[in-house]
Amino acid sequence: MQEKKYLKWYHKIGYGSGDIAGNCVYALLTAFMMIYLTDTIGLSMGIVSTLIALSKVFDGISDFFFGRMIDKTKTKMGKARPWMLWPYIGCAITLVACFSIPASWGRSAQYIFFFLSYTLLNAVFFTANNIAYASLTALITKNTSERVQIGSFRFIFAFATKIVIEAVTIFAVGWLGGGVIGWRLIAIIYAIVGLITNTLSVLSVKELPEEDDGMEEERSEENKLTFLKSFKILLKNKYYVIICCSYILTQLYASVIGMGTYYAKYILGNEKLFSDLSLAINVTMVLALTVLPLVIKKLGGMYKLNIWGYVLAAIGRVGVMVAAFNGSLPLMIAFTAVSTIGIAPLQGDLNALIASCSEYTTLSTGHRLEGMMYSCSSLGIKIGGALGTAICGWLLDAAGYVENAAKQTTSTVNMLNFLYLWMPVILCIAVGSLLVFLRVEKANKDLLDQKKA
Repeated sequence: MQEKKYLKWYHKIGYGSGDIAGNCVYALLTAFMMIYLTDTIGLSMGIVSTLIALSKVFDGISDFFFGRMIDKTKTKMGKARPWMLWPYIGCAITLVACFSIPASWGRSAQYIFFFLSYTLLNAVFFTANNIAYASLTALITKNTSERVQIGSFRFIFAFATKIVIEAVTIFAVGWLGGGVIGWRLIAIIYAIVGLITNTLSVLSVKELPEEDDGMEEERSEENKLTFLKSFKILLKNKYYVIICCSYILTQLYASVIGMGTYYAKYILGNEKLFSDLSLAINVTMVLALTVLPLVIKKLGGMYKLNIWGYVLAAIGRVGVMVAAFNGSLPLMIAFTAVSTIGIAPLQGDLNALIASCSEYTTLSTGHRLEGMMYSCSSLGIKIGGALGTAICGWLLDAAGYVENAAKQTTSTVNMLNFLYLWMPVILCIAVGSLLVFLRVEKANKDLLDQKKA
């Protein structure tokens, strides 16, 4: 029997465009935050890394808090859309603040200013916005194929935005005056673009009426759940734990790839070559995501495609490593593209997988916890991304990194090689191993069959 369709093409595009706003924040932070702080402001990489890690304590709490708040929200706009709309104003303000550290202030004041603005951006505003955005996957359609499609549209926009940001930011900062002024102006531009696209995305879709989901009786009990009981229900879903760990590892991967800014500057000898390596990732990702829904439909599911994708990703990153040690930039770019093809399936269907994990909770417990379930996306993005950035910073600082040095120490060069060449291989293997156990589609089918029996 064919699944009911809920979305038109413009709904899918409108929803997906919301990740332009998300990446005006995320792509800028992951690719350029650290190098701005160390090489422009002159802050210590070790101290900055510690502050980033410390801010994650607040993030870990706020993810589940906002997830639960979304689950309990009931407005004319729905449960998630208000939380996607209004917090982005805070995202825009604090993003600009992160790139507006007063150069004339003392070091202690600069560290405090960065910590407060960074923590507010990530733990409060981006958390609320991103969890709400991810939750909409389950709230605007119940069609699995449509969920994969909007997930693909979402990440097409995400990586297209990354292409632009990673390719033009360094040049744009220089064109805008360079230094502190250039970074502040580029952050203002991205904040304005984010505000516009986030608002358009919110207005482009509508959440399904609650009475259409057949869960009226369960919902009355669900609203009585305390935060602690909801959290315990969440943790009993083994697929949630797996997808959350996978999400964190994929964001750790993105962070070590983000060390390409330092790798290009100090190993390849030209920081602008980072744009070439980034294009190999982002262009390939966009092309792969355009065909992903068709491939998943043909294969009849996401399970095997995700696993074999990460086998290919690991092979591709080994190729990057071999090419790098042989001094071949063209082969590095080619194998980077190969690896990206393998990573693309999970990137595109991740939201659909989380929706399936949410359905598993509903089928096995009778409770709907979309907001808390989708907290794993925000948790993964921030914990994985920030922890990855912090770990990279600690390791480089321990290796003796000196900002803007004409020549880095041998230990620093070795550490950059480890972070940019070896770590992606290790992380690809780790993610692929986790995906072997993510058979949530089959588990949901089995539960439905039991209910029908």
